[in-house]
Amino acid sequence: MELVRVDTQRAYDLIWDKITTLELAPGAPMNEQELAESFRMGTVPVREALKWLAHENLVEVTERHGIYVADVNVDDLQQLSEMRLSLESLSARLAAQRVEPDDVVVLEALRREQEALTAEQLRDLFDLDHKFHQAVAKAAHNRYLAQTLDRLFGLSRRLWYLVLPHLETLSSSVEMHVSLVEAIKRGDADRAEAIMHEHVKEFYDEVREILEARQRDES
Repeated sequence: MELVRVDTQRAYDLIWDKITTLELAPGAPMNEQELAESFRMGTVPVREALKWLAHENLVEVTERHGIYVADVNVDDLQQLSEMRLSLESLSARLAAQRVEPDDVVVLEALRREQEALTAEQLRDLFDLDHKFHQAVAKAAHNRYLAQTLDRLFGLSRRLWYLVLPHLETLSSSVEMHVSLVEAIKRGDADRAEAIMHEHVKEFYDEVREILEARQRDES
């Protein structure tokens, strides 16, 4: 039984990565047997992983059309941005109120790592941006908030990969992270919340503009 759970987690991780990096594109059909063979495992853990991913709205399971990767659109972006604007802002506020020395060490290390990257290293900047937001959530010391934000990440990651080649804010976000870390270290909750809100809003506004332009081009 333990082996099944381990294989299910592995199957989940592999499929999640394929979906969120667009290796499995939105709307693409999925076949349990083919996935199992490619992962060199049985179909049971793959089936369980797909159920898990369906619960997270990354996979659609229907009687008529079978299993396929869930689509993404501007409506998804709107709902995700509403959630992340509120929750990320709350996370920054709580971090400023509750941050501990070990949290500051992590935030500073991630900030320095970001500063060392060039604007052309978009994927690395993106991955570090996510780690930075995770570190802020951890500094908030509310595990339910951190878990909720991490669950939303899988949905958001696909949108980000769709528009990644066009984004201009990832490198500039490093400067905002510097200001955010300073506000958190000072315990300035209002400032930390405002910086995070502006940071997330600026990003989603740019993503929305790119997605809407793509939809116009395709129509």
